[in-house]
Formats: sequence, C-alpha cells, structure tokens
Amino acid sequence: MKLLLIASIVALAAADVSHILNKDSTAQILHQELDVGVEGQYSWAIETENGISAQAQGALKNPQGENPAEVVQGQAQWTSPEGEVVSLQYTADENGYQVQGSHLPTPPPIPAAILQSLEFIRSHPPPQNAKN
Repeated sequence: MKLLLIASIVALAAADVSHILNKDSTAQILHQELDVGVEGQYSWAIETENGISAQAQGALKNPQGENPAEVVQGQAQWTSPEGEVVSLQYTADENGYQVQGSHLPTPPPIPAAILQSLEFIRSHPPPQNAKN
C-alpha cells in the first residue's frame, strides 16, 4: 500500500505543470478521464487548451504474492516559456522511478582515448598470481 501511495504521489508530482503557467493559468480542460479499478489498477489522462497533456496508468503487480508492487507508466508534455515542447515519460515500479525526457540533461560522450584505454585493459587482463 505504501508503494501505491508513493507511486501515486510521484506520478502527480511528475505531471504537475502548474509552475510553468502564467497568463494561461485559466486554460480550459479539453479532455479529462479517470478510471479506477477495484484491484489497484487505474488510468487517467488530461489535456488543456494551452497544450498541456499528461496521462498515466498503473496496476498492481503480483497482488496475491508476498511482495505486491504498483507499476506505473505515464507521460506529460507542455510548452516551455521559450517555446520549446517539453515531454517526459516515466515508469515507477519495484525498481524505483525512471524518467526520460527531452529537457533532462545527458552526460557528454566518453572520449575516444578513454574508450581505447578501457578496451586495452579488457583485452589485456593482469596476470594471475598463484600466491593469491
């Protein structure tokens, strides 16, 4: 039950785009749906006239087992004040919260010299001592 509550809070926090609203704070809802099942499953979706949309679905995994877990998948999309379309997709399950999005920073590529060094180390393992 704790995981269900945490997953729901994470989903709502990820979908909260109210902080990016300014003059559009009175945008009308164009589409909204909610479906809640009796065995822990649910889905919801919302779309507003100013281009904000979000949706998620969740279900209880292994409900009769020793460690039941809520599994949630969702997405959200909006336009930043700079005019860039921002979108994210997320999954929350027993492995934690994983998010992917166009606005999230990504690490720089690994330099070629480091890749070559790692390959050399892999292909030339240190000698094994019989004393170990």
